Amino acid sequence: MPRTFHPAPGWPPPPAGWTPPAGWAPDPGWPEAPEGWVYWTDTTLLGGEVEQAAPVVPGGDAAVRQAWWVRFGWLMALVAGVAGYVVVLTVMISTQNILMFPSLLLIGSMTVPMSVLLLVYAVEYRAGHHGALVTVTVIAGAVIGTTTAALLEYNTLKAMPWLGMVAVGLIEEAAKLIVPVVVFWLMRQRTPGLGLVLGVASGAGFAAAETMGYGLVALIASKGNLAEVDATLLLRGLLSPAGHVAWSGMTCAALWRLGERPPARYGWTVFMGAYLLAAMLHAVWDGTTSLAPHVLVAAVSAALLIGLTILENRRLRRAWTAPRPLPPVAG
Repeated sequence: MPRTFHPAPGWPPPPAGWTPPAGWAPDPGWPEAPEGWVYWTDTTLLGGEVEQAAPVVPGGDAAVRQAWWVRFGWLMALVAGVAGYVVVLTVMISTQNILMFPSLLLIGSMTVPMSVLLLVYAVEYRAGHHGALVTVTVIAGAVIGTTTAALLEYNTLKAMPWLGMVAVGLIEEAAKLIVPVVVFWLMRQRTPGLGLVLGVASGAGFAAAETMGYGLVALIASKGNLAEVDATLLLRGLLSPAGHVAWSGMTCAALWRLGERPPARYGWTVFMGAYLLAAMLHAVWDGTTSLAPHVLVAAVSAALLIGLTILENRRLRRAWTAPRPLPPVAG
């Protein structure tokens, strides 16, 4: 008789046609299943209709099956953002209405970072139960991250100016970790893959807020030259996935490994290594105006983000086939 498996909320989706191997049990790092959760339903085809031998617990399949607007939300956000930016810029130039400048800043700074966040969310974070938390992380990462970084950089560079961009890299990468670290310590069950998503969210918020600041500075310094503003927004907006977004995503992915059960081997070493690598890439980026170093840092950072996204996804899928010395899940 055909059987259908229903993962608990917060679990990654099993491969098509999956059945548990001998000795299989859910990964200890996954959230606990609700009491009375129905893992299996037996179905039989009678007269063209499917009869269920056991009830399906509401939310079972919905917990892992993303709607089309989640899977393609990044593309819709990117298209809408680019179109909106072109429209606002065209209207502002033709009407000479400076009141539209805040809209231009908002769209230009947020479109690419938010599109990358939605893409990582759809690929990596399949449970779909913490959308509000991700949104809060974007906002808090922008506000708390930028203000903390500005205060620490001012005091540090005032006292030790010789630290230069090394201090900037260390401080800003630490400031972007504040919100994800708070979430990490407060969450009883740390959903697999959520660390990478929250890191990208915090980095996206930070990048958007910082880009808006640079856009305003460009407007003032150029005495209202919109071409200068446009170039600043395009450059920083397009490169944000290879900057703040990638660096904080990498560090927070390593942070989440510290919460695995059993603890990941060399977890703290990996986390500190990821943080220092992010700070180093950040310092190199800020410390030069040459094109070649920027291209190199952007390529390395983007490759790290793509690689981490693929690796995290594969880790979740491998968990469905790796036998563990624990009792198998019973139906």
